Amino acid sequence: MNTRAEWQRIPLIVSFPETAKYTETYGFAGNSGRVNLEGQLLKPADAPSKTVYVFMHPTSTLQLLPMPMALADAGLHVLCAASRYPKNDTALIMEKVAIDLGKWLDHARNELGYEKVILVGWSGGGSLSLFYQAQAENPTITHTPAGDEVNLVEAGLKPADGVIFIAAHLSRAETLTEWLDPSVIDEMNPDVRNPEFDIYSPDCPHQSPYTKEFVERFRAAQVARNRKITQWALDTLAELKRRGGPEQERAFVVHRTMCDVRWFDPTIDPNDRPVGKSYMGDPRTVNVGPVGLARFTTLRSWLSQWSYDLSNAKGPMNAALIKRSPVLQIENNADEAVPATHNPAIRAALATPNKEYLTIPHATHYYLGQPELLKTCIDRVVDWSKRQGLLA
Repeated sequence: MNTRAEWQRIPLIVSFPETAKYTETYGFAGNSGRVNLEGQLLKPADAPSKTVYVFMHPTSTLQLLPMPMALADAGLHVLCAASRYPKNDTALIMEKVAIDLGKWLDHARNELGYEKVILVGWSGGGSLSLFYQAQAENPTITHTPAGDEVNLVEAGLKPADGVIFIAAHLSRAETLTEWLDPSVIDEMNPDVRNPEFDIYSPDCPHQSPYTKEFVERFRAAQVARNRKITQWALDTLAELKRRGGPEQERAFVVHRTMCDVRWFDPTIDPNDRPVGKSYMGDPRTVNVGPVGLARFTTLRSWLSQWSYDLSNAKGPMNAALIKRSPVLQIENNADEAVPATHNPAIRAALATPNKEYLTIPHATHYYLGQPELLKTCIDRVVDWSKRQGLLA
């Protein structure tokens, strides 16, 4: 770690036939009958390796983030893999993302020649990595929550040799639910709100610090709102299927999805996070802005990635199914994107006996301006990999 390796970016493409009856990708990709995935291999020029660290997020591309580049700086081989939904989660189906990740792992082993493949689940990639590894160890899923066939049992998913869960939340469904604005009464009109739960309004009768009783009712209202949207999505999809017409899917807007009592009350689930700030900025602005979790989605996508009850990709549920793989879990204690309760929940749920846990005090989600804390993370990744026999 004392010297910085010279490395290059090598563009990669993985392409395979699309067998699903219903496709959510558009343009050439949606009409060609194939799934086309793009990625980058960050490969040190003079440091051959039999081990590769694979990053995948359900919707983001990660090759410009500090951690992948820091691993490459350390002389490690890093594959930043995109799913079929790069930078657009509007119609994303988590079961299909798991298939995409499996194709990247096959490519790393069979085409690039790596003998050891380590999944690095950063941020939203954490629950994806747990979902993938659980299904690779013991595949059970044959259909999405909408009832569409996406057969992971027959997909030939092969487990990674190890999993790193870093700066990661429980799942998209569970995190969204904890950030849903429970004051919304009418999904078609976000101006119709319950003032009791409208915590960003100066007229709200409850102000920080919040009482335990209020927080419990606030959380229950968030879950209720998620379930209300889920039921509407199920009912609408069933009606479209009943009609049997050309309309097979429907897009919709989910208003106000960045509202959490934690951001303005540091006594709730305390850690080193800044007060009044989310990972996308002022949560009061993000809550009503055009860019937010699940802001634009579809019936099928809501059920697969955002439904609190129906999503197959929930973190603790899948952590409990991982029984053989080594897992390194790293919690950034000032993470403005990952609530303080999430990492302990994953830690408690992991069934594998081969698990390690590291908390890095004051570390933020992206390690911006924190090179010494990023180094702590990378050093632990390298040390763990060597002790596990995954890195020579």
